[in-house]
Amino acid sequence: MQNEEYLRLKGLMEEHVLYFLPEVDRKSYTLYEAMAYSLNAGGKMLRPVLLLAACDFCGGDEKLALPYACAIEYIHTYSLIHDDLPAMDNDDLRRGIPTNHKVFGEAVAILAGDGLLTSAFEAMNKDMLLYLDNMEKLKRRVRAVYEISKGAGCRGMIAGQIADIEAENKECTKEILDYIHLNKTAALIKAAIRAGAHLGGADKETLDNLDEYAENIGLAFQIMDDVLDLSGDEELLGKKTGSDKSKMKATYPCRYGLPESIDKIKELTDNAKRAIEPYYDNAEFFVKLADELADRVR
Repeated sequence: MQNEEYLRLKGLMEEHVLYFLPEVDRKSYTLYEAMAYSLNAGGKMLRPVLLLAACDFCGGDEKLALPYACAIEYIHTYSLIHDDLPAMDNDDLRRGIPTNHKVFGEAVAILAGDGLLTSAFEAMNKDMLLYLDNMEKLKRRVRAVYEISKGAGCRGMIAGQIADIEAENKECTKEILDYIHLNKTAALIKAAIRAGAHLGGADKETLDNLDEYAENIGLAFQIMDDVLDLSGDEELLGKKTGSDKSKMKATYPCRYGLPESIDKIKELTDNAKRAIEPYYDNAEFFVKLADELADRVR
């Protein structure tokens, strides 16, 4: 990403990503080390950056949104740790370094993921306690937590993951394929933007437009990952490619081929940008981000 504003928000996240982890007793310090290992592994920080940007776009203070941005990164990172386990995708590399279970063992990796998931909700609830005497600001935070919970849970990311597992080695319908992608990846991206918008005090029209942007970007992002798994550079991606095909996973390229998948990414990117056209230059960050994400497969 070359977008200056993206890089600024990503830097803010990198500076604070460990800040909201709870203090861990020395007797269980391995847990903290395993959690911090994966949080410090790099990555795009796409979801927390989107949350901070949406908060700012809707008139909020991005620094006050940091507990929620870090929380969504904790949730995303927990999901990656668990995805990489032998019982799931059985991957050895993530972001160019050994996966969590390769360094700490399977048992600790599972607990590190559990620790990150629960730490996310501890961070958000701790922040909410600061606003018990300000009902309007408290309501915004409650709405943000609800969006993140829904996007990460059994009506979002986890729903997509179970459908993804059950679709392996099977002929997959378009309906199931869209369901997997809209939940496994798009749901948490959508939750990040909606949570940030609530924190910023968005009105209904703005929330609806950002929602449409998020759903299109989220689906495009998953199709991009599918395309890059077939045609990307392992060194640049920081993980092995070709795993989707070898496991006969339900993906757009496997069902429709690469050219049609790339056309679909362009269509979704255009849809996303159209959703925020009414905001003109104020939405420049989101327009640039949509184009830069699509450029990954051009």
